[in-house]
Amino acid sequence: MRPMATLASAVVLLSASEQDSGASTIACMTTNKRNCEEQAGDDTDGKPQQTISGRPSFPSHVRMYDSGGFRVRRQILDSRQSTLADILGETASAAGNELFNVITIHDEVAQGAKYVVADGLRKVPPYYFTYLTYCKERWRDRNILDIFVTEFRDRDEEYYKLALSSGLVTINSKLADLDTIVRNGDRISHRIHRHEPPVTAKSIDIVFQDEDIIAIDKPSGIPVHPTGRYRFNTITEIMKHEMGLNVHPCHRLDRLTSGIMFMARTAKAAQLMAARLRERTVFKEYVARVVGEFPEHEVTCEMPVITVHPKLGLNRVKMDGKPATTVFKRLSYNGKTSVVRCRPLTGRTHQIRVHLQYLGHPIANDPIYANRRVFGPDLGRGGSGDDDDIVVRLARMGKYEEAQSVAYEEIKQYGKKAEGEKLSGEKCEVCDTELYSDPGLNDLELWLHAHKYGSNVEGWEYETKVPKWAQPNFGL
Repeated sequence: MRPMATLASAVVLLSASEQDSGASTIACMTTNKRNCEEQAGDDTDGKPQQTISGRPSFPSHVRMYDSGGFRVRRQILDSRQSTLADILGETASAAGNELFNVITIHDEVAQGAKYVVADGLRKVPPYYFTYLTYCKERWRDRNILDIFVTEFRDRDEEYYKLALSSGLVTINSKLADLDTIVRNGDRISHRIHRHEPPVTAKSIDIVFQDEDIIAIDKPSGIPVHPTGRYRFNTITEIMKHEMGLNVHPCHRLDRLTSGIMFMARTAKAAQLMAARLRERTVFKEYVARVVGEFPEHEVTCEMPVITVHPKLGLNRVKMDGKPATTVFKRLSYNGKTSVVRCRPLTGRTHQIRVHLQYLGHPIANDPIYANRRVFGPDLGRGGSGDDDDIVVRLARMGKYEEAQSVAYEEIKQYGKKAEGEKLSGEKCEVCDTELYSDPGLNDLELWLHAHKYGSNVEGWEYETKVPKWAQPNFGL
């Protein structure tokens, strides 16, 4: 492994005058210093003052940055500067609750960072969470129920109807209902009793670190940053709460994918690494174990990829998709499955997984693209299968049926225990939400590993150990 001295030396640090003196201090970038202080919630006497009213307190033109130079989103600022009563306004949960007048959303959420590790899983006990966001462009002038149902998978339509009718949702601190239309600039809050799915308890190993960049070996099954049903069970939050490291991802890596990933300590470092990846001066090499005997010769797939269903995370090869290129080379074959080296030259979502499926060799334990219950006996080879039918079947996976794959079928054939995540039939005693069973092997591990990242131009290279499943004799 070649050292990354070039990368470390090339990162431009913020000067002392550009940085904040305290890690928790937020710097406000505006031309009017007095206005900035008022918006940040400090008066001239240094006493905190609440600025949240019926409308969002931080205008879109006010940009705030943390001590690492990363921009802090408006909803994060609101969650730190405003009490629950300020945000929730007229909701039933805020009425008559004195605690809501003193505790902020940020403080309440921080109380939920309590991990329980058992049976190879990292769990987070249920906690209250106030989801806070601003209207996205695609949400403008749409009904709020329609937004909830189409954008968020973890709850069904009946739950969102109940939440709206029960006073759990506000728009700019005013109660929303089933007829509410979301407008540009609106701030939406939704208070829930949150149940995070367990993730693997495998450690996050550090491959390299300096004052700017940390290269980690990401375990499979853990999302990189808070998204959907996950918050504390994510790479960035685990590193913050258990390792004392405040970092930002420089690039994407799917929840199920393991391997090399770069995390930045500063905005300058993140921008530099992102630029390198965008300009393709960094090469990426993955290994995957796929169904069947992959061709011995090098195979290049240049089929365009498009997201068919964002909510379900389904992507497919389509002629109207974005250009995508992956170069494959077989490394070994054990009579049933092949280990393949994958070199993506573009960075589309699920690109390697989709291209392998299109070639007729999906990753053997892929719960989406190697799932016969979803794609049928051909497993989507050559783009086969009707999108609408596939979406209907995929929507059942992980809810009403355990996620399936070719490898999973073989495990069950030999009578081995291989239960997966699905609705358990039980409900939470606090919020009455339907509960899921714990995830199984097919929910937490994907035989796709980011083995090596490097730059021939700058002369650096990082790699991780090859996983056990990528060994030539695995499965024999």
